[in-house]
Amino acid sequence: MRRRTFIKNTSLLIGGLTYLEQTAVAATPRIVNPLPKWRGFNVLDFFSPGSTPSSHPTSEDHIRWIRDWGFNFVRVPMSYPHYLKFDRSRDITPEEVYQIDEQKVQEVDNLVTMLNKYGIHASINLHRAPGYCVNAGFQEPYNLWKDAAALDAFCFHWSFWAHRYRDISKDKVSFDLLNEPVMRQDMNDQHSAGTAVPGDVYRKVMGSAVDAIRKETPDRLILAEGNLGGNYVVPELIELNIGQSCRGYNPHAISHYKAPWANKDPDKCPEPLWPGQVGNQYLSRDMLETYYQPWIKLARQGVGVHCGECGSWNKTPHAVFIAWFSDVLDILSSNGIGYSLWNFIGDFGILDSGRSDVVYEDWYGHKLDRQLLTLLQKY
Repeated sequence: MRRRTFIKNTSLLIGGLTYLEQTAVAATPRIVNPLPKWRGFNVLDFFSPGSTPSSHPTSEDHIRWIRDWGFNFVRVPMSYPHYLKFDRSRDITPEEVYQIDEQKVQEVDNLVTMLNKYGIHASINLHRAPGYCVNAGFQEPYNLWKDAAALDAFCFHWSFWAHRYRDISKDKVSFDLLNEPVMRQDMNDQHSAGTAVPGDVYRKVMGSAVDAIRKETPDRLILAEGNLGGNYVVPELIELNIGQSCRGYNPHAISHYKAPWANKDPDKCPEPLWPGQVGNQYLSRDMLETYYQPWIKLARQGVGVHCGECGSWNKTPHAVFIAWFSDVLDILSSNGIGYSLWNFIGDFGILDSGRSDVVYEDWYGHKLDRQLLTLLQKY
């Protein structure tokens, strides 16, 4: 073959391959989620409103395992009374909401420092904030959605944490403003019917907290949670230039099977299947695809999306849990959305979950659910 003919044919071949590559790229959905693909766990050291230490305190070994297993993220859900000084023999007063306990705050600092030491991003979350928590068990002195004094206290706490971590990179620490917002007539009854927080109210509360944080640390990564318990995208928050956090619990018939805090009569829960008919609905991957579509759309609009909590309580049959959770993680991961399992050690976790139908692996005195760990590592 003459040299000129060879060059001509080669150029045509390269051009054809380039066209095919461009066509393939164009046909592939572009993942534009601006948040890192954080993958990890929730740890519950400061989850209780009481001042007693956690029954599963996070150790340096735990953090090393998280790192060595390939994860890069830990969410730290905190109950604000945990790091306050006040008389715990009675209900807290509005004045006591401002009484910071420096020793307790230092414990939070120690955990954050240890996480960052191992290259793990720490997400600080107010699971209970002044005037609101999705859980019962503590009597708030006011209502965050209705009372100016509660909003002032909410902003005070976020200003406090923003100032404290102002010199730590946004790559190491982010803020998750409030766990699972919902409106209830009785804020202390978690079984009472709840409704979505009105969009303008939610925007006002979150916007105020964002302003308080940015006065101290302007470039901090901030997330607000989806409405009605983390389930629904909040269009009113998009203009705040913050991320939004979804949940990996849909449907509750799988994730919260027989959970007493989520079911008024746990013993009457229908046996879960995946896929299959459970109660009056057919559960399948299609329903998950529909559920997550608004979140995927939000990420593709350039709003950061992360799944701050996911998993299943330990009464769900393990095989059903794994089948369902595989679909959840696959949908999230294929759209660039990271996740954080609730929790690391405990009923939902990979260690010491107390499931009766798992053959555990001994892991330095803990019971490791290796099958669940392998699934998480896949995504």
